[in-house]
Amino acid sequence: MAEITLVEAITQALAYEMKVDPNVIVLGEDIAKNGGVFRATVGLLDKFGPERVRDTPLAESMIGGLAIGMAIAGLKPVAEFQFMGFIYPALDQIINHAARIRNRTRGRMSCPAVFRAPYGCGIRAPEHHSESTEALFAHIPGLRVVMPSSPARAYGLLLASIRDPDPVVFLEPSRLYRWAKQEVRDDGKALPLDVCFTLRVGTDVTLVTWGSLVKETLAAAEMLAKEGISAEVIDVATIKPLDIETILASVEKTGRCVIVHEGARTGGVGADISAQLAERGLMFLKAPVQRVTGYDTIVPYARLEKFYLPSEKHIISAVQQIMEFA
Repeated sequence: MAEITLVEAITQALAYEMKVDPNVIVLGEDIAKNGGVFRATVGLLDKFGPERVRDTPLAESMIGGLAIGMAIAGLKPVAEFQFMGFIYPALDQIINHAARIRNRTRGRMSCPAVFRAPYGCGIRAPEHHSESTEALFAHIPGLRVVMPSSPARAYGLLLASIRDPDPVVFLEPSRLYRWAKQEVRDDGKALPLDVCFTLRVGTDVTLVTWGSLVKETLAAAEMLAKEGISAEVIDVATIKPLDIETILASVEKTGRCVIVHEGARTGGVGADISAQLAERGLMFLKAPVQRVTGYDTIVPYARLEKFYLPSEKHIISAVQQIMEFA
């Protein structure tokens, strides 16, 4: 079983599913001959040919529309957008068509398409390359939103997303593409969608996070342990639909919760989780729910990225504040 990076796990999952299912088609800008801007599709053209690995023009709305047409015709397209900031021209296609096909046809048709995009800051990229706007898609009925945080989860969740009969927005943390390696068995075994993964068991506080900030959250939990604070770490993984039951069960045990995400604070997914905890778990809470998030600003350019991105220090500070409550 080989150790691979997160981006290699994406490539491996695509290759596996294309091998076993001839209906899987990969398309996007520079994904064929060049293997994608992050090399996530490298080698697929040689293995599966130009009919199934398709370079497209620089036209995101067209990529979205083409993927939807393929999907309702019986194919399983996996469309790559080079960066999350480039996906916005395709919002009309994804929101008004992909998300509505099943409802519009009263279940006679579905749209088994996956819309992939790298997201997040930390790679010293220019404007539109560092967005973390998963909350936009989480608000849309009919869309599933998945955000892996490790090679193994990227592999298993992408397989599950391709096999899902409805549209999936699959957002990959570019900062973690090559951050670490992990053993991943290329056995075609999918991981379940719509469930959280408990990465660390604890008793004093629940840390809820996803995607790129799983790295900092786990590191913060290690540091808190040295202070005698036992933190449970939950990787949400599927942002929509949200597995609130796992989060509630953890908060019932710990009595405290800190939600950590890279996206802007206002209207973020963390606000929805906090609201659900207030609605359904208020009697479990020993302290107010805290959020550690990005700022309500445009993601800054490279020199200021580190001031925008939540850090271990920010997470630890939030935990220390709520530990003061009895």
